[in-house]
Amino acid sequence: MQGTIDGFGYGAVTPVAAFLMACLGAALGLRCTTRSLRTERSFKAGWLALGATSIGSGIWTMHFIAMVGFTVEEVPIGYDKPITFASLAVAIVMVGIGIFLVGYRGATPMALVTGGTITGLGVASMHYLGMAGMRLDGQFEYDTITVSLSVVIAVVASTAALWAAVSIHGFLPSLGASVVMGVAVSGMHYTGMAALRVHLHPAALTDAPVGSGDSATALLVPLLIGPACFLVLAAVVVMFDPLVVMGTPDWNDPAAGHGDRAPGIPVRRQVPRFGTHADPASFHSQRREPAQPQDW
Repeated sequence: MQGTIDGFGYGAVTPVAAFLMACLGAALGLRCTTRSLRTERSFKAGWLALGATSIGSGIWTMHFIAMVGFTVEEVPIGYDKPITFASLAVAIVMVGIGIFLVGYRGATPMALVTGGTITGLGVASMHYLGMAGMRLDGQFEYDTITVSLSVVIAVVASTAALWAAVSIHGFLPSLGASVVMGVAVSGMHYTGMAALRVHLHPAALTDAPVGSGDSATALLVPLLIGPACFLVLAAVVVMFDPLVVMGTPDWNDPAAGHGDRAPGIPVRRQVPRFGTHADPASFHSQRREPAQPQDW
C-alpha cells in the first residue's frame, strides 16, 4: 500500500524558515569567499573553510527544517543519527572542495564548472543521504526523471553561486545572489521530495495509529541546534569584519587607480606625503611653490 505523504504539516512555516536558513548560509558563505580574495594567502584557507562550513550547514539545516513538516500519515518516522550527521559532513566537504577550487583558481571556466559540479553533487548527496537516514515501516521509491532534475538544479545553482562569490563584490548584489541560491536550494529540495513515493509494509498498517508520523519533530529539533548556533556565530564574525560586509570602497572604482587590479591582490598601502600624526589635518596634500632661481 502507498503511504499518504504530507510535506507541509505546519503550513508555510517550515518552507519559509527553511528558505531563510538556506539564504543565511549562502550569504555567509559567499561573503567569506569574497573576503578570501582580499586577504593574505596565509588567511585565505581559513576564510574559505568558514565559507564552506556556512554554506554546508545552511543547506543541511534548510533540509531538516523542511523535513520537520514532512509526515507519512500511516506510520511514525525516525532518523538514524550517524547517517543524518554523515549527510552534514558530506555537504561541508564537497562544498568545501568546490569553494577551494574557485578560491585558489579564480573564476576560470574550468574551475567554475568543476567546482560547481562537485558542489552541486554535494548538495544532492546531502539531500538523498539525509533521506536514507529516515526510518519507517516502508520502502522509498523515487522517480528517476524528477531526481535527475533536482540534481541539475543543484549543479546549476552551485555554479552560479560560485561565480557570484568571485565576480560580484558589492554587498547588495551579493545579497541578491544568496537569495537566488536559497531559492534554488529550496527548489532542489522540494523537487527531490516530489519524486518520492512511500510503499508501506503490511504490518505497519496495524501496528501504528494514523497521524503518528508527527513524532519526528521531537527528534529533528535537537539535531538542528548545533548547526544553527554555528551559523549565528559565523554571522557574528561577518558583522565584525567590515571587509566581509561591505567590501572595500575602491573595489570597483576606476578613479581609485585599482580598477585593473586582479582580485586577490591586496591594495597598496597609501602613505601621506605631508603632515604628522600629531596633526592629522596636515595630512592633506599641499601645493608646493616652484623653486626660485638663485644667484650663483
